Amino acid sequence: QVQLVESGGGLVQAGGSLRLSCVASGTIFAINRMGWYRQAPGKQRELVATIDNNNFRTYGDSVKGRFTISRDNAENTVYLHMNSLNLEDTGVYFCSLANGGGYGRQYWGEGTLVTVSS
Repeated sequence: QVQLVESGGGLVQAGGSLRLSCVASGTIFAINRMGWYRQAPGKQRELVATIDNNNFRTYGDSVKGRFTISRDNAENTVYLHMNSLNLEDTGVYFCSLANGGGYGRQYWGEGTLVTVSS
């Protein structure tokens, strides 16, 4: 089992920045991929960014060039640095961890709310 706890959400003005953190605990395999997804009101959950144990990163098209994902393996923590936030970035941000070869088991945090105001 893996537990994920997010922090860092809040209210920010458009154009501002925010950093999210997610700490993982439990049985974490050496091969894993951590990431962030978000869900806006009335919309489906979508990929924001992922980073694997080799620091290979992927980003959703809407955040490329504005968001940066990073991780601290020693602390089992993943970060999401968000810059140039706009109203469309508002939503609940969920941390995820896909564990083991083939990423067979995916775990989710409870989410942290990010609200961007005009």
